[in-house]
Amino acid sequence: MCDTLCVLGDGATLFAKNSDRPVSEPQLVTWQPRRRRGPSLLTQYLDIVDDGAAATLLSRPDWLWGAEHGVNEHRVAIGNEMVDTVDDPAAAPPALIGMDLVRLGLERATTADDAVDVITTLLERHGQGGICDEVHGVSYWSSFLVADPTSAWVLETSGRRWAARPVSRGDAIS
Repeated sequence: MCDTLCVLGDGATLFAKNSDRPVSEPQLVTWQPRRRRGPSLLTQYLDIVDDGAAATLLSRPDWLWGAEHGVNEHRVAIGNEMVDTVDDPAAAPPALIGMDLVRLGLERATTADDAVDVITTLLERHGQGGICDEVHGVSYWSSFLVADPTSAWVLETSGRRWAARPVSRGDAIS
């Protein structure tokens, strides 16, 4: 079972995530330095506009561009979980996947509020789709927990649709 949780404190946030990725799939912990704006950026399946990037610490499967979870230099943390809905993710054409959205949210946001805006804007513009689990050939939608030292959000997605709610003291997604 994959879980992400956060607890908001007085100017500090506890953020934690575990992963249920296939055991044969290495997880890399990588430091990505700041990056200047460029003409384009190749995510897992799409070329999109490169808005530059904040420095990030990411945990990601070795075959993916995106990340399971991470934190950026502005102390924004994001984790994602697989979520089942009535929409069929296997029918969606390759687009952004949840792990791309985690990384892009961290690269482009200075607050949790900004990260929700970044993720939902990219989701509406580019859509969501593609294999997320190479070992089993599985596609899925994502749920996100987004936090900074003073606020947090739960963001649920299905295709291009999304719903978000603020976290009051703490929350977990699974």
